[in-house]
Amino acid sequence: MKLTNDQIFEIKEQQSQENKTKRVTAPELEKILYEALPILDHGFIRVVDYMGDDTSIVQAARVSYGKGTKKVSTDSGLIKYLMRHWHSTPFEMCEIKYHVKLPIFIARQWIRHRTANVNEYSARYSILDKEFYLPSPENLAAQSQNNRQGRGEIIEGDQAKQVLDLLKEDAERTYKNYETMLNERYDGSSINENGVGLARELARMNLTLNTYTQWYWKTDLLNLMNFLRLRADHHAQYEIRAYADVMLDTLKKWVPITYDAFMDYRVGGTEVSANGKKVIKELIAGKKVSIEDTDLSKREWNELMQAFDLKNNLI
Repeated sequence: MKLTNDQIFEIKEQQSQENKTKRVTAPELEKILYEALPILDHGFIRVVDYMGDDTSIVQAARVSYGKGTKKVSTDSGLIKYLMRHWHSTPFEMCEIKYHVKLPIFIARQWIRHRTANVNEYSARYSILDKEFYLPSPENLAAQSQNNRQGRGEIIEGDQAKQVLDLLKEDAERTYKNYETMLNERYDGSSINENGVGLARELARMNLTLNTYTQWYWKTDLLNLMNFLRLRADHHAQYEIRAYADVMLDTLKKWVPITYDAFMDYRVGGTEVSANGKKVIKELIAGKKVSIEDTDLSKREWNELMQAFDLKNNLI
């Protein structure tokens, strides 16, 4: 990831600000505020603003004044209770705003989470940067044979080179045509002084989906955790997971008590159906159970076995 001189200046200027406030702050998050955290080849995430911390969640749950005389351990117990019993509104009292630079195809996948306020860089008003996402060799994989939306074996050798060459050539060719239609280069210089450029809102449709875009993404803590539970999961597409992993670290810096509860109950925990619960009860009672003895589908059975590592206890 390479930042322009203007971007570097803007970040340093933002980080040099000294503002006094009576509102709660998160010391660890303050340390990385405005910093561009690199992701993929040209992408980044920056935390540009936030509101509230762990105590804000506790305060909202108790509807009380300030922190009072409650101890951190008591706050931790309450937050765990809220997380364990799927309470939602106290977590909505905290908000965070990110500045994200990401490939367009990931942005279109990301925007399916319709739980945030989003303002994207407009290619109607400005020319998009000449930057494209190209996967690293270890993330170049064939289509999975048993998962319609997943990856299979890693592509290597000449085939990998051919794919990467095609991605690069297509991106560069379409961007060159984009500049030709605009009659303007990405640095602002004119191609033909007498030429008439096509409207930016039309010229942009020629670009490939690995072109980078940017947006500001503001959401509350509850919906951030819902996003991360899905996108930081190992089943998620690698590229969006790379962003989610960095956001997960910002969550830890922002609300560490909530982060621990989230990792315990949402990421590390599992959901069990009523029929699955029956299987667990029978196993606790010392019984041997097979799928034929249950009302579970094969998929749910396999998920239950995997979640509890039960295969060695069954026949």
